[in-house]
Amino acid sequence: MLQDIAVALRAVLVNESASHLGQTPMIEEGGGTGDGRDDQIQYDRFEFESPADLMRHLYYSCMRSNATEQPWTTDGTSFCPRRFDGWLCWEPTIAGQVAENFCPKFVLGFDSRRLAYRTCHENGSWFVHPLSGREWSNYTNCIDTDDMQFRRLVNDIYIGGYTISLSTLIISLCIFLSFRTLKCTRIRIHIHLFTSLALSCLFWIFWYKFVVEDTEVVNANKEWCVALHILLHYLMLVNYFWMFCEGLHLHLVLVIVFIKDIVAMRWFVTIGWVLPMLLVGLYAMVRNTQPLDTEHCWMDESHAMWLLTVPVCFSLVASLVFLINVVRVLLTKLSSTSPHPAPLGLRKATRATLILIPLFGLQHILLPFRPDKGCQVERYYQIGAALLISLQGLCVSCLFCFANHDVIYAVQCHLSRFFPDIVTHPFLESNGGQPATQSRDVVV
Repeated sequence: MLQDIAVALRAVLVNESASHLGQTPMIEEGGGTGDGRDDQIQYDRFEFESPADLMRHLYYSCMRSNATEQPWTTDGTSFCPRRFDGWLCWEPTIAGQVAENFCPKFVLGFDSRRLAYRTCHENGSWFVHPLSGREWSNYTNCIDTDDMQFRRLVNDIYIGGYTISLSTLIISLCIFLSFRTLKCTRIRIHIHLFTSLALSCLFWIFWYKFVVEDTEVVNANKEWCVALHILLHYLMLVNYFWMFCEGLHLHLVLVIVFIKDIVAMRWFVTIGWVLPMLLVGLYAMVRNTQPLDTEHCWMDESHAMWLLTVPVCFSLVASLVFLINVVRVLLTKLSSTSPHPAPLGLRKATRATLILIPLFGLQHILLPFRPDKGCQVERYYQIGAALLISLQGLCVSCLFCFANHDVIYAVQCHLSRFFPDIVTHPFLESNGGQPATQSRDVVV
C-alpha cells in the first residue's frame, strides 16, 4: 500500500517536470540515462544489477536492430530514423506521422496499457522540444490521473483513520490510568496494547505526511527516514505480539484459572516489548547488508521481510487458536448450566467472536487476499483495508474501554461524587457490587 501511494506521487512529479521542462531521457556515452532518473526504474534484480544495466541492454538491442535491418523504404519516401530515447525504442516512422508506443512498464507510476507518442516532421526529423533543444517523446499520457487522485484519497483515509484512533486511544489510556479500581492484569495488558497502538498511529501519521507525500525525502533516503521505517516495523511487531498476549492471557484464565499475575506480566512484557526489538534488530542488520534493499527509505520489497512476516503469521495463527478455544469453553460451560443451551450458547459465542476479533487482530488475516491489480474490486479493497487498519485503535477503544463494564462502573462512581443529582451511584442502582475484573467477564 505504501509503495502504491509513493509510486503514484513520484510518477506525477516526474511527469510534471518532463512536461514543463521539455525533457526526455537521453542516452549518454556508455549507454546510461542522462537525466538522473535511475531511481524511477523498477527492474528485475536477478536479471540486471542496476537500472543503468537495464537501459544499456535496451539501448544496444534497439541500435543493433538499426544496424542489421535492411533499408526501411526503397521508393525515396522520407522517414524518421530509429531512436532510443532512454526508455523506449522508436521504430522508423514515415514523415508526417505520429509514432505510438506502449508506455514502459519498468517506470514507476506508468500504466503500460497506455500509449506514449513521438512526432515525425515532414522533413523526416523527430520533433524537438523548444525548451530543451532535444528530440522529445511525450509520456504525459502514461500517468493515470484518476488513479493518482484515488491514491491520494486512500492516503488521506489512512491519515484520518490513524488520527481518530490516536485520539480515542489517548482518552482510553487516561481512563485506565486514572482509576485505582482498574488495576488488574487484564487492564494492564490493555494499557500495553493501547500504548503500542497509539505510538504506531502517531508514527504512521508522520510517515504518510513527511515521507510518502514527499518524493525528495524518499529519493534522498535520509537516515531519519530509515530510522522511522525501522521504528514503524518494531511497533508493528509490538502490536501483534501484545494482541497475542491478550489471547494468551484469556486462554490461561479460562483453562488454568489460577495464574500468578506478576509472573504472567513479566512474560508478557518480554514477549510484547523485548522480543520484537530483537527481531527488528536482526531484520535491520540483514537488510542493511543488501545495497539494493537500502534505497527509497527502505520502502521497496526485500527478502528480509520474512524475518518479520513469519512471527506475525505465527501470532495470528495462535490468536485464532485462542479464539476457537474461548468459544469452545463458552459452549461447554453454557451447555451444562443453561436450561436452553443452544440459543444462549450461540449468542454468547457469536458475541465473543465479534468482540475478540479486533482485540486479537484477526481481521488482518483477510488482508493478504488482495484482488488483481487494476480491477475494479481492487479499489474497494484498498479503501476497506485503509479503514480496517487505521481504525483498529478506535474499535478496541470502544469495545474494551468505553463499553467495558469496569470502566463504566468506575466512571459512574466518580461522577456520582460530584453530580449526585444527575448520576446515580451504580451500587445503588443494582444493589450489587462492582463488576468482576476477570478476563472471562469480557466474553460472558
